Amino acid sequence: MSKKDLGLLILIVVVGIVVTIINPRFLLPINLANTSNLIGLFGVLAIGQAFVIITGGIELSVGSLVALLGVLFVDMIAVRELPWPIALPLILLLGAVIGLVHGWLVARLKLQPFVVTLCGLLIYRGIARFYTTDGTAGFAFGQSFPTLEFLTAGRTYGVPNSFIALLIIALVMWVVLHRSVFGRYLYAIGKNEEAAKYSGIRTDRVVMSAYVICGALTALAAVYFAMYTRSISPASHGQFYELYAIAAAVLGGFSLRGGEGSLVGVVLGIVLLQELQNLVNLLGIPSSLNFAVMGGVILIGVLIDQQWSAFRSRRIVADAARGGMQEAAS
Repeated sequence: MSKKDLGLLILIVVVGIVVTIINPRFLLPINLANTSNLIGLFGVLAIGQAFVIITGGIELSVGSLVALLGVLFVDMIAVRELPWPIALPLILLLGAVIGLVHGWLVARLKLQPFVVTLCGLLIYRGIARFYTTDGTAGFAFGQSFPTLEFLTAGRTYGVPNSFIALLIIALVMWVVLHRSVFGRYLYAIGKNEEAAKYSGIRTDRVVMSAYVICGALTALAAVYFAMYTRSISPASHGQFYELYAIAAAVLGGFSLRGGEGSLVGVVLGIVLLQELQNLVNLLGIPSSLNFAVMGGVILIGVLIDQQWSAFRSRRIVADAARGGMQEAAS
């Protein structure tokens, strides 16, 4: 765990203590379980987003994809009665294919990630609304999928299975990002794509792979959200989810310029975000101020992080200069 991750963990603990003192209901098992469930749901999205951000890209269509893929998944198992063990891989494959298209447009056609994914945001939302004729997709009364519901919305010894899934995914993705050649390629491309290309890295393939990972994880999160809400309004389902994912990555130390960040950081980032969300609810702050409070806290956190990094850089330069002067004097 880096110093930045440790600082974020301490901040989470401090905020938790303050909220508990103000409102002891924060530590109620039901509240912790609900918060853990939301951490699991949004955490999967944030990890996918992190893989794109580390290459210097961004994925803005996450929220619309959650709506579209959620609608399709519910339609497959509830209306067309496709067995969910078949529907689930199909949705994951569709998410990966959409990610591959985004990556191809960015890496091969050199389109701006912002433009590509912004268009995706509009296209997927529009398709979801057209597919359902702007109606709500959901399950009929009495429809039940016990195994799927247990895996997505159930609990094991009181711990939401979505949170357990996040821990497993985070562990696998940590190995991919921090202990594999592919992970080093991602960091190299984020730092300097031209240098990485001239050093022999197939940058286009690596970038496309990052978008594929993001698409597949977004599809998995879409299934979790669909089973959690059990009802999807395509006009509003998943709105601003991409901002949660981006905010968690930035809070976790990821630079939007690419080449920086850790998996531990992005998980801690989503924990802090959901803790703040819980704080807003428990302190009785009007829900209309929800985004304002979270945006303000994130901005303050990023500013502190930036100023601290600048201070450390100046200190390193000053120490190096002082050391050089001492050597010259001796």
